[in-house]
Amino acid sequence: MSQPQPIKDASHLYEVERRAYHAERPGFRIAELQLSPRQKVPWHTHSNISDTFYVLEGQMRLFLQDPKEEVNLKPGEVYVVRPTRPHLVTNAGMNSLTFLILQGVGEYDFVPLLPAKSPAP
Repeated sequence: MSQPQPIKDASHLYEVERRAYHAERPGFRIAELQLSPRQKVPWHTHSNISDTFYVLEGQMRLFLQDPKEEVNLKPGEVYVVRPTRPHLVTNAGMNSLTFLILQGVGEYDFVPLLPAKSPAP
């Protein structure tokens, strides 16, 4: 089985209610994502950057590997995922989840860890 290849733009790999970029420059960006209760950001990692999650509204559940861990965040709470640590982001509530992701410092990439599923017919 071949190693997953890094992707520079992963927005086509998963669906979100809303995605906005508040700051983007070489080596750093701030994105805002809104997930419905059924949406998630699939298992992935980043080669060089950390993800700093800051919850604005709703409840986030992060699943992490190396080591295995589950983190639950409420509005105002922050969690940092180091580079190369596999993680999955889910909405843990019944309403939309809105959060900021501060990504950097370094070149952004998204390394999917599971094959992307084809859309349902």
